[in-house]
Amino acid sequence: MVALAGCTSNAPDIHTLCLRDGIGNYVIKWETNPPAEGTVNIYVSEDPEKFKENSPALQANISQGVTTYITTDNITRKYFKLVFNGKYSQVAGARSVPLDSIQNLRDMGGYFNNRNKMIRWGKVYRSGDISNLSYIDSLRLDKLGLKTVIDLRSRDEMARSPLALPGVNIIKAPLSAGSLTQLQPYLQSGRIRKGDAIVYMQDLYLKFITENEESFAKALNVFLDEDNYPVLFNCTLGKDGVGFLAALLLSALSVPEETIMQDYLASNDHIMTARYTHFARDLSPDAQESITVLLSANESFINPLLLRIGKDHGSMDNYLKTALNISDRDQDKLKDILLY
Repeated sequence: MVALAGCTSNAPDIHTLCLRDGIGNYVIKWETNPPAEGTVNIYVSEDPEKFKENSPALQANISQGVTTYITTDNITRKYFKLVFNGKYSQVAGARSVPLDSIQNLRDMGGYFNNRNKMIRWGKVYRSGDISNLSYIDSLRLDKLGLKTVIDLRSRDEMARSPLALPGVNIIKAPLSAGSLTQLQPYLQSGRIRKGDAIVYMQDLYLKFITENEESFAKALNVFLDEDNYPVLFNCTLGKDGVGFLAALLLSALSVPEETIMQDYLASNDHIMTARYTHFARDLSPDAQESITVLLSANESFINPLLLRIGKDHGSMDNYLKTALNISDRDQDKLKDILLY
């Protein structure tokens, strides 16, 4: 759940969660601490910065704790403003953006930093490869109003499947990284087992700071220009390079480490592993287990990277400043742009 402190010191702590059900409706849940009585009015908008509050789309008793917004619109994304007893409010949205041809597409809004400031919805998205859009998904992506896409895929992937989105600025920040295609001969010959796959992923992540700092610095600078928003950043699966860039951005916004790790691990709920069954066809059980490892987000992949940053720089904050040139002033600017 996402926590929100109210506007005054007397406000209750409010926790909300918004999810899409199996047919596309929005299930909105909330809790208050201490428990509150009264009414919650819920307003709906396609723009998380603008709500017409003349008439609520939904109304419920606060003690009810849940309601559903029914919609047949599976093209346009909806956001909700919950107003409790006319005093305390917050904007909520479903983090996952379900698409057929893009996996692991998520809105990074709704997270809170260590000063209880919330990241704005609809400003930053993270995803897997977006180079092979279906027609219906091209409509859905267009409705996000993207102005900028940061492409973190390798140069080979960019050459094979270039991005072309009308009206969107594509910024290339390629990472040197392996792929399942490159590993397939080793998997077929049984030369990679689960332990090897874990070590491979750990080495891959360490390359983010030994070979790819220029690309990550370039990507982070995109977020410093307010005219670039909304921004989406993508890589093949939306979990590795994208996962580290998300961690860097959240760190610059002073989001707690626990939340950053939760965001990283959430890829496991959104990667469509069934799409990669052709890699595992006719392979040994060991090779199939290795593929499962390669398709996952795992603390054992990213922790050695974080430990290395701590050892070499003392903290993630120092790493941002000394290695990626994201100064205190830059971090303050990011907070001004991205936090409510």
